[in-house]
Amino acid sequence: MAAARPHVHGFWEADGATKTFTHALDPELLSAYIPRDARVLDYGCGYGRLTARLAALGYERVVGVDPARAMIERGRRESPWLSLRHRPALPLPEEDGSYDAALLFAVLTCVPDDDGQRATVAELARVIRPGGVLYVSEVPIQSDERNVSRYTRYRESATAPLRPYGTFTTPDGGFFRHHTPGHLRALLDDHGFGIAEERTGTAPTLNGHIAGYLQLLARRRADGEPRGAGEAGVAGEAGEGRTRS
Repeated sequence: MAAARPHVHGFWEADGATKTFTHALDPELLSAYIPRDARVLDYGCGYGRLTARLAALGYERVVGVDPARAMIERGRRESPWLSLRHRPALPLPEEDGSYDAALLFAVLTCVPDDDGQRATVAELARVIRPGGVLYVSEVPIQSDERNVSRYTRYRESATAPLRPYGTFTTPDGGFFRHHTPGHLRALLDDHGFGIAEERTGTAPTLNGHIAGYLQLLARRRADGEPRGAGEAGVAGEAGEGRTRS
């Protein structure tokens, strides 16, 4: 796989690197699917908030990776004991199957284009061993007036060629995308992950609002394993409900 530079919006090298993230891990999901001795990758770790949380919960083999240099530099200042690495390009240097589990928390919302999302999930499928776990947390498309207005405003702007509904900008320079649950499920399924469990809830956003979130716990299928084997049923689209925006 040729090296690819994931698009890092300038926001994350500037004002975005000063934000405080608030979205929480679900301890029940962690304990049910990821043992304490697991090798865990926190991809898109930002300044290492969840990397630190995992360490506090007893996970001793955790690595945080982010393509934004400013985020990693902040994390090293605030939590110098963490293993945080700046990785500006894919593929990652790790060998196939290097990790038992990975976190992907509010990362896809920061990657508005489909090609970038597919490249990200494909790389995680490579470094997670068969039978390993991917724990995803994202913000589905919201139905409140504030979000509907900004989805529509961006879609109607001249700077939004072929962008899907749910893409928007924020006044402080952020550029994001919210997704349908179906898009997230299909993205995981297409890259060899079977969804084992889903949960929904609400959490504060970067700018002080409240948004619904969707968390998906998915297992990496073994080569040749049929789709649907051992997978749980999932909620319908009515369960729409990360919160970086």
